[in-house]
Amino acid sequence: MSAKNLFDQLLPTLPNGRLLSINIGANWTAVVVEVNGETRCGLAATMNEASTGVTKLPVPMDTGNLTHFAANNLAKLVFSSKPSEISIGMAAINALLPRLQSRWTDINADDVIAGKGTGKNVALVGHFPFVPRLRPRVGKLWVLEQEPHGDDLPADAAPEIIPQADILAITAMTLLNGTFENLLALRRPGTFTLLIGPTAPLSPVLFDYGVNIISGAVVGDIEATLQGVRQGLNFRQLHHQGVRLISMENE
Repeated sequence: MSAKNLFDQLLPTLPNGRLLSINIGANWTAVVVEVNGETRCGLAATMNEASTGVTKLPVPMDTGNLTHFAANNLAKLVFSSKPSEISIGMAAINALLPRLQSRWTDINADDVIAGKGTGKNVALVGHFPFVPRLRPRVGKLWVLEQEPHGDDLPADAAPEIIPQADILAITAMTLLNGTFENLLALRRPGTFTLLIGPTAPLSPVLFDYGVNIISGAVVGDIEATLQGVRQGLNFRQLHHQGVRLISMENE
């Protein structure tokens, strides 16, 4: 793995693109670009200015003068100190990334984890919706969460839990709050690792970091998705608005 961080490696892989719109809703940020005549939309979770948690905004934010940015320069906002701008930069990256469709599959991350986690130790960074149905299918399941509830463990338990895991699934929100690479560093060698969530960039650059499977999202129906973003839909609702769940596996 290079001494550069993930974003340093992702940005040079992006093609040139023309920015068409920025849409910031309560839960999701969407950036629409044009690349070689193709209109694309990228998603990222919306972050607020006060914390590294998900924003709960009453109305979409006005992006104002950001629309004069070239799409590739907009992607550089992932280096911003402002969480909401990081979300915009991440959505721009996801809009611009080369579409490696020959490597896309429709496998569900929870099925992969269940199949590989029989009798094994599984650690999830983030409380995913599939936790209840996954728990009886694996050996030991730990859930690390910034705002723990139920059987969740606090995020600061990661140094104790992650080294014990045979399977590690990390929410792509960690790309936005800057914890992704530190979490990876806690793994034992050979830990099967997944990066999960609509924010996840579908890029083979992640495989250089020892990620085995990336489970992200591709926007099919752009107009319906933007309407959902503006309405503050959660991802389960947005999925029905024309967003396809996609996985890429390290070959």
